[in-house]
Amino acid sequence: MTTLIHQKDLIESVADALQYISYYHPLDFIQALDRAYEKEANPAAKDAIAQILINSRMCAQGHRPICQDTGIVTVFLEIGMDLSWEGDMGVTEMVNEGVRRAYLHPDNTLRASVLADPDGARKNTGDNTPAIVHHKLVPGDKLDVYVAAKGGGSEAKSKFAMLNPSDSVVDWVLEMVPKMGAGWCPPGMLGIGIGGTAEKAMLLAKEALLEPIDIQELEQRGASSRAEELRLELYGKINRLGIGAQGLGGLTTVLDVKVKDFPTHAANKAVAIIPNCAATRHAHFTLDGSGPASLTPPRLEEWPEITREAGGNVRRVNLDTVTRDEIKTWKPGDSLLLNGKMLTGRDAAHKRMVDLMAAGEALPVDLKGRFIYYVGPVDPVRDEVVGPAGPTTATRMDKFTRTMLEETGLMGMVGKAERGPVAIDAIRDNQAVYLMAVGGAAYLVSQAIKSSKVLGFPELGMEAIYEFEVEDMPVTVAVDVNGNSVHQSGPAEWKHKIETEHLLK
Repeated sequence: MTTLIHQKDLIESVADALQYISYYHPLDFIQALDRAYEKEANPAAKDAIAQILINSRMCAQGHRPICQDTGIVTVFLEIGMDLSWEGDMGVTEMVNEGVRRAYLHPDNTLRASVLADPDGARKNTGDNTPAIVHHKLVPGDKLDVYVAAKGGGSEAKSKFAMLNPSDSVVDWVLEMVPKMGAGWCPPGMLGIGIGGTAEKAMLLAKEALLEPIDIQELEQRGASSRAEELRLELYGKINRLGIGAQGLGGLTTVLDVKVKDFPTHAANKAVAIIPNCAATRHAHFTLDGSGPASLTPPRLEEWPEITREAGGNVRRVNLDTVTRDEIKTWKPGDSLLLNGKMLTGRDAAHKRMVDLMAAGEALPVDLKGRFIYYVGPVDPVRDEVVGPAGPTTATRMDKFTRTMLEETGLMGMVGKAERGPVAIDAIRDNQAVYLMAVGGAAYLVSQAIKSSKVLGFPELGMEAIYEFEVEDMPVTVAVDVNGNSVHQSGPAEWKHKIETEHLLK
């Protein structure tokens, strides 16, 4: 008997799933992250994991996004060949309508991050469509749907190589992972695709990330295939690199490594890596013609009870009165709580400001002695001052940094993950400072923002220049005035500790 799938059911199910994954982590991720928290020996990395776990619980309670980057939607459809359809849309159109409804939901508006004309006008589509949709026809009379929302930071760190047949996949992965930096927000998962053609390897890597975290079970039972052997080997060796949570150095860089392979041409060995960040977002549901899918929320008791205390090693900083002499006393790894007014600005705002300065025109804001936060917040709902407002990857601003520091008198920057050599040189030469907020803790960070107003480039939407007033916003000194970077010293120190003190099996 043929199953009839109603258009409205698929649309509603996709919309509900995207809302669901915006504020609920998969339970296996929470459990794996809790295990990582318990064993972490680096206090800075342990605090970063604590912020991610606390943020996750807050999002589950408040039904607001885990990360300000609510992702580009990827949907995998396994369509039974005995299905028929009711409706006037194609399947891809149905999915996009579900995406549109989810991202424009008035009680939990999600940030639209999809830009049309990617090498031209880069105009925001306004509703996060179109999604990336993959179809597969399979035997049966059911519709299986896998929904994921992939943040730009993790997508940006994707790697691909066409290796020679004799080349080592393990060696290549271990070479690539340190080069990925911390912009993908570890600890998370790595999906690895091996074989097929170039595009097939990438697809395998992304599909692998939909699988549950089960590396501990695999360790107990042992590998039964080459793919499982690779998982175990890579899981151990990647964690022994010492990169750690947020790249600060530590015992857990990956919570699991997933490997999928496919037959390939005799002359080639295609290999792809795609990371899943600390804001892991995916869900699976099945439609059988009986109505829309129902996703069961996890119980709040499933989250660990973790609190953060401002210890004696944490100092409060008043951004309205901080001096250059004061920032000279900050050292990499120091924990700060920021108070007062800070500006925001990401790629588009930086490009606009640099162009204005080149043309001899005035900026809309005075940056002298100020701090700028690399963020594109989610729009507020209800009584919020601002929606989830976690940091974006700071290296994208590296090419603007020298101009900004030398031409505006900017004192400091706040972002996610490491800075590259060009930015570090500019920071050292100008006696500035770079601070890091935790990626994957966007809702937690937003609770520190007490007021928000747009000061420049309002037409840029979430990329406009805002002024935030913050209260005890947690950050870590990542690059000091001398150009010393915690993202260089931390992983090196913990790689050495892991090797010499045998901290990991």
